[in-house]
Amino acid sequence: MIKSMTGFGRSEIIEKDRKITVEMKSVNHRYLDVSIKMPKKLTFFETAVRNELKNDVQRGKVDIFIAYEDYTDTNLCVKYNKELAAEYMKYLDQMAEDFSLDNDVRVSALSRYPEVLSMEDQTIDEEELWHLLEKALRQALKGFVETRIREGENLRSDLISKLDGMLEHVDYITKRSPQIITEYRQKLEDKVKELLGDAQVDESRLLMEVTIFADKVCVDEELVRLRSHIETTKENLVQGGSIGRKLDFIAQEMNREANTILSKSNDLEISNRAIELKTEIEKVREQIQNIE
Repeated sequence: MIKSMTGFGRSEIIEKDRKITVEMKSVNHRYLDVSIKMPKKLTFFETAVRNELKNDVQRGKVDIFIAYEDYTDTNLCVKYNKELAAEYMKYLDQMAEDFSLDNDVRVSALSRYPEVLSMEDQTIDEEELWHLLEKALRQALKGFVETRIREGENLRSDLISKLDGMLEHVDYITKRSPQIITEYRQKLEDKVKELLGDAQVDESRLLMEVTIFADKVCVDEELVRLRSHIETTKENLVQGGSIGRKLDFIAQEMNREANTILSKSNDLEISNRAIELKTEIEKVREQIQNIE
């Protein structure tokens, strides 16, 4: 099983007048890069969220969005800051004494002084909240992974088809290469006879020229390596796993071999096939960029 690095998952859980929504999406990235956006009151769960994700995701740029809503009537409470109120009263008494004024501050007035009375959230039950968040996270993650697997299977089928097409080009070049030598020898022999007429052709000299030409255009080693890279890529696609980086490296090696074949080619048909190979390799490499 292989996975694409493109995926999407979403989940919404409502329990006890609380709602948590988790949405995650990902695109290609060389490594695992996770960005999490969540309410401030949930930030202490960030490490747990990252750890949960790492169990199923190895590569990709993953964005996670978490929304939290609390519909309970008792989620806020009033806090009375007695020490701060005492400070206010102390300085008000001092001001009254300094300026010979009556301190006519009433309780209702004092209560409106900054921070004497304030609203704050009640203590959150972290275990209960994590249970809710974890449930939503796992549901979203399940859908997220399923989309990556489906896309991965599509990628595998497409890649294997392209690799089989590349093997056809390799087979053609392998079959065509010896024919080039035979054709070159015949052309060279015909040219010499045309120039020398009925004179005897120097077979040793002719053989030397043909040997030099054969050495220049020989691509046997490149074809063997290229075929091996293609077969290795197919095997890895069948075995599955987190193989994206490995296949990207192999694709680079395939491109190098195709470049060498093209540079050595002295035959139009082989040149055309080598160009086709390079085109297919580039397509394969682009697809491999999507694999985890």
